[in-house]
Amino acid sequence: MRSGVLRFCFPLPFVSAPQRALSGRPAASGSEARKITENARKSLAFLKREHPQLEPTLAIIQARNVPLVQDINKNFAEEVGLRVIHICLPEDSSKDEIVSEILRLNEDPNVQGLALDLPESLYTSKILNAVKPEKDVDGLSDVNLGRLLRGEDCDYLVSPTAGAVMELLEELDGKTVLLVGISGALGSSLQCLLQRRGATTTSCHWKSPGLQSKLNHTDVVIVGSPKPDSVPVSWLKPGTTVINCPPDLLSGKHNYDQKNSNTTENAVCSLAVAIRMQNMVKNTEQWIQSQQLRKWDLRCLKLQPLSPVPSDIEISRAQSPKAVDVLAKEIGLLTDEIEIYGQTKAKVRLSLLERLKDQPDGKYVLVAGITPTPLGEGKSTVTIGLVQALTAHLKMNSFACLRQPSQGPTFGVKGGAAGGGYAQVIPMEEFNLHLTGDIHAITAANNLLAAAIDARILHESTQSDKALYNRLVPVVNGVRGFSSIQLARLRRLGINKTDPETLTEEEIVRFVRLDIDPSTITWQRVVDTNDRFLRKITVGQANTEKGFVRQAQFDIAVASEIMAILALTTSLEDMKERLGKMVVANDKKGEPVTAEDLGVTGALAVLMKDAIKPTLMQTLEGTPVFVHAGPFANIAHGNSSVLADKIALKLVGEKGFVVTEAGFGADIGMEKFFNIKCRASGLVPSVVVLVATVRALKMHGGGPNVTAGAPLKKEYTEENLQLVADGCCNLQKQIQITQLFGVPVVVALNVFKTDSPAEVDLVCKIAKQSGAFDAVPCNHWSDGGRGAVKLAQAVEKAANQKSSFKYLYSLELPIVEKIKIIAQKVYGAKDIELSPAAQTQIDRYTRQGFGKLPICMAKTHLSLSHQPERKGVPTGFILPISDVRASIGAGFIYPLVGTMSTMPGLPTRPCFYDIDLDPATEQVKGLF
Repeated sequence: MRSGVLRFCFPLPFVSAPQRALSGRPAASGSEARKITENARKSLAFLKREHPQLEPTLAIIQARNVPLVQDINKNFAEEVGLRVIHICLPEDSSKDEIVSEILRLNEDPNVQGLALDLPESLYTSKILNAVKPEKDVDGLSDVNLGRLLRGEDCDYLVSPTAGAVMELLEELDGKTVLLVGISGALGSSLQCLLQRRGATTTSCHWKSPGLQSKLNHTDVVIVGSPKPDSVPVSWLKPGTTVINCPPDLLSGKHNYDQKNSNTTENAVCSLAVAIRMQNMVKNTEQWIQSQQLRKWDLRCLKLQPLSPVPSDIEISRAQSPKAVDVLAKEIGLLTDEIEIYGQTKAKVRLSLLERLKDQPDGKYVLVAGITPTPLGEGKSTVTIGLVQALTAHLKMNSFACLRQPSQGPTFGVKGGAAGGGYAQVIPMEEFNLHLTGDIHAITAANNLLAAAIDARILHESTQSDKALYNRLVPVVNGVRGFSSIQLARLRRLGINKTDPETLTEEEIVRFVRLDIDPSTITWQRVVDTNDRFLRKITVGQANTEKGFVRQAQFDIAVASEIMAILALTTSLEDMKERLGKMVVANDKKGEPVTAEDLGVTGALAVLMKDAIKPTLMQTLEGTPVFVHAGPFANIAHGNSSVLADKIALKLVGEKGFVVTEAGFGADIGMEKFFNIKCRASGLVPSVVVLVATVRALKMHGGGPNVTAGAPLKKEYTEENLQLVADGCCNLQKQIQITQLFGVPVVVALNVFKTDSPAEVDLVCKIAKQSGAFDAVPCNHWSDGGRGAVKLAQAVEKAANQKSSFKYLYSLELPIVEKIKIIAQKVYGAKDIELSPAAQTQIDRYTRQGFGKLPICMAKTHLSLSHQPERKGVPTGFILPISDVRASIGAGFIYPLVGTMSTMPGLPTRPCFYDIDLDPATEQVKGLF
């Protein structure tokens, strides 16, 4: 028998005079109930003063509607200050139906406690253990019972029934107690509690052999089922205390009535309900504690680096990652804050930001780089190596926040972006391929909007105003009404009407006609594949499109403005607002046409509702990583998401570190990080890590061209101090750019095996002389976090320096002035030169009210200038602005410096030649 929810205790009927019927304790139990209730009320009042928004709620499931049961719980709850909701299920409810209701309440964040008032037959293990242990106010789940039996005082709750029995009993030390007809959770709880009070306990049933002898030699009898007539009262020795615990008293089976029931029953019932409410207050305390930042209990993974260093995918596959739910728990995430994708990835819900809103942020570190070679200089690898060093070796909380890579480069020429060597995100094949589908969601949303634009132009060009209006606002089930987004459009037009039948002809025309000018459409379709033949296409050639033909193009998916919005948004509400603001074209009067005008904002938000949640992964050493968003670093800002950074900054705690990365060199990615991303987030960076390589410095010092896929010339594989010294001019310039923003900079020299000690020492010396807080050689690629410990120590010290962060320009300045400041102060240009088209666009954006947006320069990353072949630190050049475009939803203007491709092409030998799948093991081969 698994009994237990509120088994109320009173003297056993038919006990003869010599036996003690609790010796006056019923009256005392009433006093105890009032005392317990008052203490619970005071405790809850204190909690509410500390947390004014707190409204703890107890949900009680009943398998029949018994108003009296509800009144008893409600009265006690009101006295304590708790909110109670009753869920009354039909009397013939199945176990599965009850479990379904329990599971629903388990996931309700507004319910902190859950109790069951059911017939005894329904108190099965399946039902009791369906209740989350943290919501189990009756203490009947196996988890609660296990904690009680192990003596974990702070973690368990005593069942109200057992608690009431213990309150009724006096001195027990040395006494013998017999439990008759009591088993399951209640029997185990009572035996444990009685033994702790010094009693010797025995358990049996009414038909057990030797029952008469047991009754005759016991001091206390606790009864859980009715006494059969075959057991006479005379079997009890004189003075025996007897407590009866009939099951399911509050399930409605018993005729409990406060007026007609005897005093003992009333008092014991009150005591048990009071203990239930006391348990609910304890549950609320534990719930509040669970909402606070938890100390990390991170188990790092051990690395055993090999020499020579194997391929990235071999290293990744040799490590066994932790299950992502384990990692989430280690860093303080609650179970209802993650959505698991497979074994090693999970989405993290934005509700965490509300839970930890009062938690101070950790230190904010940006990894940028010098002007790179076409091979890249290892910013992602440094980012991963740094957090591995901070957490796995220096035992400090840290988080890496990385961009999600596009599949275009993965199958094209660049390969993956999970880091490299022994500083990687794992599993690297999952990181580099579909991940959790965010880019696919962006593709779907982007292309839905593109389809809406062309469809709207077609329908407006082939229908009368009346026909268009009738189709846009149809009669459904005899009723005609505007959708919410249509009502919003009416308000923007100054038409304050809600009845479709009341619009005038002029108002109908304004409502239905967007009058999009096809020549001004800036919104393109996207696909996450490098496909050069989609750079210019013709749409509308089918006969069904009635001659509406226009030239268009495809961009790669990460170039979509929706990706930039994902990276800059701060909430679902903010994302929806930004999506609605996206300008897709102008109308024939030159006014902007937005996604909101097309009525598609809500649908876009629906497609993006899961993509807005950052994805949790881990490094090779088991430290946490957020992968989220991956905007282009040329036409967009090239940083991972604001939301990932914000969540990570809360999770690491005040003394922890969040390390994120900016695309391309510091002149592009870092400048945009500060002037665009920091403005959107309101976050202030603590330190910049500037990544350099001897290879790149030699190139800037006059070395031969570096070409992806071609062997390096001997100048890059042999010691050449002069080339290094001459090339350090680029490093010095990037340090100066960082100092424009008032942030300390630490130079991380990413060491290759061909670098000589003298070259390494020279770079570090020049970096320190040029104003870097420190300069440290790093060997994380070959050694993992151990190879970046000195870098981590330098970053920790630099982050404790006083920061005087400032933006480079005021948003109030005209667009041209902001462009000029970036060109001159960051790139070193003498001046800028606007094409007529660029000037026209600037005038248009200013007139349309977009002049106060920040600037996102679209420029080559291979030089500080607009000419990729000019290395080092070019000066005296005029920066040509060929065109100016706008991402209004994302919130920036982007001038084009020269021609900027938004759709990469495949080379002669793409990476996909080496990528394969083993059919037997399903393992991916050839990714790097």
